[in-house]
Amino acid sequence: MITTAGQGPRKVLLDCDPGIDDAVAILYLAGRHHAGEIELVGISTTGGNASAEQTALNARWLLDACGLPEVPVGVGEAGPADRELVTTPETHGPSGLGHFDARLAGGVAPRLPWRELWQQCLDGDGLVDLIVTGPLTNAAQWDKLAEFRQVTAMGGAVNYRGNTTPTAEWNFWVDPLAAHRFFRAQLPPVVLCALQVTEQFLITPERAARLVSVLADADLAESMLEMLRFYFEFHDAQGEGYQAQVHDAVTAIVALSACGYDAVPTTMDVEVDSPLLRGTSVADLRRHWGRDTNASLVRAIDVEGAHAELERGWRLLAQFGPQESKTLR
Repeated sequence: MITTAGQGPRKVLLDCDPGIDDAVAILYLAGRHHAGEIELVGISTTGGNASAEQTALNARWLLDACGLPEVPVGVGEAGPADRELVTTPETHGPSGLGHFDARLAGGVAPRLPWRELWQQCLDGDGLVDLIVTGPLTNAAQWDKLAEFRQVTAMGGAVNYRGNTTPTAEWNFWVDPLAAHRFFRAQLPPVVLCALQVTEQFLITPERAARLVSVLADADLAESMLEMLRFYFEFHDAQGEGYQAQVHDAVTAIVALSACGYDAVPTTMDVEVDSPLLRGTSVADLRRHWGRDTNASLVRAIDVEGAHAELERGWRLLAQFGPQESKTLR
């Protein structure tokens, strides 16, 4: 069990934009919550892979399917402050969850504003860990980030090829101003999982079949397979092979120190205005800027250990979570 200062399981707030790989991460966190290893205090969403309202609906459906109707979902900012939102239907499907549509499965959009949710979480007992797997849109607009125990974020491509432009990763590219402002804010310890690490975490059809085979809820298992099938098809069309890079799930695992990883302290910043370099993340590894460090950049992970941990989390969901479908009928 991960505890915080003797006050029980570590409290976790997830800020995300589900998103297929976000969905994989939510099932992992739900399993650990059911087992009492963490307390998932809430999920907030941003406009990202789909609109903020759609991603909130997706998060709500996923939590309900995992037997966690009591975990609140907050609707986040609709998009970047300085430009229009770009979503990713080609990557995550028209509703964000691939071949699956939560609204058709009876999902209902939450109405709780994200700021109210975050304040409720911080006003509770014990420190809270924030995990951000979507754009940093919400985080950049929150002026009390230092009240979190730690922030772990998925984003950037440091000295590595981008997945949206030659140099930029999508989360930072879609809202570069938010990423820039985040790294200039007063921050708690920050752990950054960038593409050079998260692209190593691949789920193949064989791994997917093994994962869903552990779920006790057959309808949830079928829905996850439909999501992952879309993700495989997208990666295959991009020349990456019939497999999927599951960035957000491994970020959640790293956030909870649930697999081995190596990180180096550095100073991060993100380019905002350049037409060619929009969203490009830069790590001042040799301290040229003379500024204080603001992040621990993950450089390597125990990939097989992370896969074993993801499966363990899903097994916990099967063991302690819903034993049959309560949301898909």
